[in-house]
Amino acid sequence: MTPKPSQEIKRPLWVNGWYSFAKRIDSPHFNARPQDAKIDLVVLHSISLPPGIYGGDTVTDFLSGQALSLHHPYLETIKDLKVSAHFFIRRQGELVQLVSCNDRAWHAGASHYRGRDGCNDDSIGIELEGLEGETFEAEQYETLSSLCASLLQNYPIAHFAGHEHIAPGRKKDPGSGFLWDVLRHSLGLSKDLFPVFHK
Repeated sequence: MTPKPSQEIKRPLWVNGWYSFAKRIDSPHFNARPQDAKIDLVVLHSISLPPGIYGGDTVTDFLSGQALSLHHPYLETIKDLKVSAHFFIRRQGELVQLVSCNDRAWHAGASHYRGRDGCNDDSIGIELEGLEGETFEAEQYETLSSLCASLLQNYPIAHFAGHEHIAPGRKKDPGSGFLWDVLRHSLGLSKDLFPVFHK
């Protein structure tokens, strides 16, 4: 029997750290967070593989530990790395989730922020398809804003930073092309939550 519109069953927005509006591609590159971890940081990254090339499945294959089908000199240098992120946002705004937000994805590397080392322990990593220093698409900002709004409702998020802010000198993404004000205004948040406004 088909339920009437008023009887339609709504699926929950989050289930065990998985976001219902994201396409799920499971990555093996994660582990458990420390028991006392307070998930209060969102870290933004940019990625394209090979650098500056968009589209295809190379990024999701890389982040999910799949063999890279595309042959390129740069890819040979990273093919054995075990890297992941919780989310990946494609140029057209499609959202992919690779690791549950309740788990520790391997996106930050050696890092320090808010007086704490090892930002993987208590952060959520979001990769934007793009090249550090270059611009991003309106569709990506729209998806990012919706995702971050939901994260704010479900986790004690108190900080937003780029990889460049938690690993200065080592990383430069997402870079000058990312418009932090667009994200901040879309979420209605104070500048205090963003290091880019404290320079």
